[in-house]
Amino acid sequence: MTITSEKHTNNNRITTALLLAAGTGSRLFPITKDAPKCLTLVSEKPMLERLVTNLAAQGFTRLIIVTGYKQECIVDFLGNEKEGISIEYVHSPLYKTTNNIYSLWMARNSIKEPFVLIESDLVLETSLLSNMVYPDRMAVAKMQPWLNGTTVTINAQNKVMQFQPGTTETYSETRYKTVNIYSFSLESWQKITKKLNQYIEEGSVNSYYETVFSDLVDKQQLHFEAVSFDKKPWYEVDNIQDLAEAEKLFPVVKEEEIEYALY
Repeated sequence: MTITSEKHTNNNRITTALLLAAGTGSRLFPITKDAPKCLTLVSEKPMLERLVTNLAAQGFTRLIIVTGYKQECIVDFLGNEKEGISIEYVHSPLYKTTNNIYSLWMARNSIKEPFVLIESDLVLETSLLSNMVYPDRMAVAKMQPWLNGTTVTINAQNKVMQFQPGTTETYSETRYKTVNIYSFSLESWQKITKKLNQYIEEGSVNSYYETVFSDLVDKQQLHFEAVSFDKKPWYEVDNIQDLAEAEKLFPVVKEEEIEYALY
């Protein structure tokens, strides 16, 4: 899969990010007993700190975080500014009984510009975000036996054609795993919020936001360009085993290694 070559200017480079961090992280218990999942240490550094550093390196200036479980820990850790990024919080009081579709809906009044949506349990190489700072893109990785969850199919022009729910059944076409990083133009976001409103009004607060994206893609109202994350390390941390794998990919960098790299 190749990245289509488009000429972009700094005028349409995205500088706002939305981070969803409301969940209880129950599959990482007891690590998450006293702190939210995003503050879990991966090789001695919280996932949240890694993400903020990644965003700062890519020139982001505004971060909105949807909080829920142990929200005070996140606020205490980041405050209102970190690494040059202005930070705002949207609290979801129903985090125990809702899913990420509700978290995304909670942010509808806070964002009126193009933005990048990121899940807070991702650990990744900073440079992977370089191709995600322009509107209407989706991070994907070629489906592997150890991956699970939502997949998409992509056409020859590198456009996302269809979403599929996670399955253990065999399939013939090449599928790509969603990495849970998306970028949106303002026009796309307006279509999404309209559809989100419909779902929430119908009481579908336990759905996943991929359901909304899938509906809009099927109706050709939402269009994504696929961005491959296959070349460099990333990992989604859901449980203890995931944490161990992430620490293999992102080992502790010793001080002497940092000093050696400077010379």
